[in-house]
Amino acid sequence: MGCGYECLPSVAYVPASTPNPLRAVVLADSDTRWKWGALTASRIMSDPRLDGCLLRGRATPTPRQLQEVGIRADSLREVTAVEFLREMAAAPEADRLPDVVVLALVGGGVQAILHGLARAWQGRARRPVVVTGYVGVVYEKLADGLLLRHGADLVLANSAQDAERFRGVYAGVGADDSSVVETALPFLDGEPYTAPHDPYTVVFAAQPSVPETRAERTYLLDRLIQHARKHPHREVLLKLRSKPGEHTTHIEELPYQRLAQRAGALPENFRTVYGHMGEVLDRTDLLVTVSSTAALESLHRRVPTAVLTDVGVREKLGNHHFLGSGCLTSWDRLDAGELPEPEPTWLARQGVAADGAYEKSFDAARERVATLLARGELPPLRPYYTTTTAPGYLPGILTRHHLAADGSPLPGAPGADKGPGPVRQVVRRAARGAYRHGVQRVAPVIRRMGEL
Repeated sequence: MGCGYECLPSVAYVPASTPNPLRAVVLADSDTRWKWGALTASRIMSDPRLDGCLLRGRATPTPRQLQEVGIRADSLREVTAVEFLREMAAAPEADRLPDVVVLALVGGGVQAILHGLARAWQGRARRPVVVTGYVGVVYEKLADGLLLRHGADLVLANSAQDAERFRGVYAGVGADDSSVVETALPFLDGEPYTAPHDPYTVVFAAQPSVPETRAERTYLLDRLIQHARKHPHREVLLKLRSKPGEHTTHIEELPYQRLAQRAGALPENFRTVYGHMGEVLDRTDLLVTVSSTAALESLHRRVPTAVLTDVGVREKLGNHHFLGSGCLTSWDRLDAGELPEPEPTWLARQGVAADGAYEKSFDAARERVATLLARGELPPLRPYYTTTTAPGYLPGILTRHHLAADGSPLPGAPGADKGPGPVRQVVRRAARGAYRHGVQRVAPVIRRMGEL
């Protein structure tokens, strides 16, 4: 396909003990959602064959990003929504369909695919089990995101608190809430922290869009650099999610790499790192962030974890989610040597099971999937949003994914007829690069000029 995915190693699962392992297809639209979707499939199924489909768009991960995530599949390719739906509809026999489809997408993408699948599988006696959920902390657009995910067989909640909130939203609009299943984030693993490393290592987990402004991002970077200067015997790491020109789930207009280039001479004990978050946590003594999901990974491993209040405790930042956690603190306190103490009750409510109960977090989801697969015939997918309940909202969501109101492809939709040829692949990659350049270079300049 010319995008580089065929160069990735293809075998990534332990062969199942049965001759015909279950098959899971994960449709993801970014590197972080691919990570969530692939790990979720492995948590809720027993040694599945894993086929990955990357939804073509602005955040389609690069081969480097996929390598960094560290999760490989038996097959991995790039598709449009219409191409994916066409393949789901084309299989004439149920045994050619996957057993489970995991939709690791933004809310609008989930809703569009649900409607497309409902049409693709219309009249079938058997169909796959459809699973969706959230890649991390749900701190904004709770009702909007949840209702866009309604219609899947399982809507996974990453904690007891989320499960209660999710059911409340569905019940509040009169929608079926039986699809909500409590689990945990699927990537909480690794050895627990026991003692300081040599050198003592402080890691700041950066986020693409939190905070957004240049002033606040520059402030946080400056404080991290100051911390390195005040503690020359510590190693201070700036953990970055992506390189300039790459996108993750959120658009990053002001990459920390570029801000660091303008910061002047940096301390010898300060450096930037990429890579798998779990591997970075293996050598971390203090994890610092504004609101990254990395904080939950860190807390799960009992690594001292600080959620900064320096730029406020605000819903827009997402750090309000950590109210009551015991982790909220500031750079001044960290510079002085203070370490936050997490609150055990809060941790348990967030699905952070440092006491060893984590593996049981997926039992309910595994049982639900097994029950649905054993049932054979499943009812049609019925999302809450229809042209009756949301006639002024749903059509726009479907149109963005080149689908008509009934879930069928619109005329001329990308991928409706055949896959792109080599020339179109080159043009598409160039267009995506131009878009990312515009977001990260041109747009900020125009915005600053408008503020003059």
